[in-house]
Amino acid sequence: MIAREELVEALAVSAAGTTALTEAETEAESVPASAPLPGTTVPSWREGLPATALSPDYQRILGMLADLPGREPVKAKEIAVVLGLEPTPAKVEGVRSKARRLAERGWLVQEASGMFSAVRGPVAGPGGGSSA
Repeated sequence: MIAREELVEALAVSAAGTTALTEAETEAESVPASAPLPGTTVPSWREGLPATALSPDYQRILGMLADLPGREPVKAKEIAVVLGLEPTPAKVEGVRSKARRLAERGWLVQEASGMFSAVRGPVAGPGGGSSA
């Protein structure tokens, strides 16, 4: 009799914990993410897609290239330095990888020499203003 009562009590506690967890998961799913998470995929560029669809690291690279006077192509090492990163091979390769990914998706242009440039000036959001 005591074992049965303890079992019922334990099951009730377990069910309450599961219900609370399910409610928390439901609330988390119903709230949209306000900003992309680091490491998320880079969407392909399309008209009207704002730069805010990119994670912050990608936005910084895109904004830096869009703000360059003359919009001349630059090397990944130059991008890293302008972004305030140490020009070590590891940091430069990280920037190069991100810039290549942006170029593959149409956000940037990668020259044959491996240099990068902005495609079309500041990327306009739905309101027509600069979102980079």
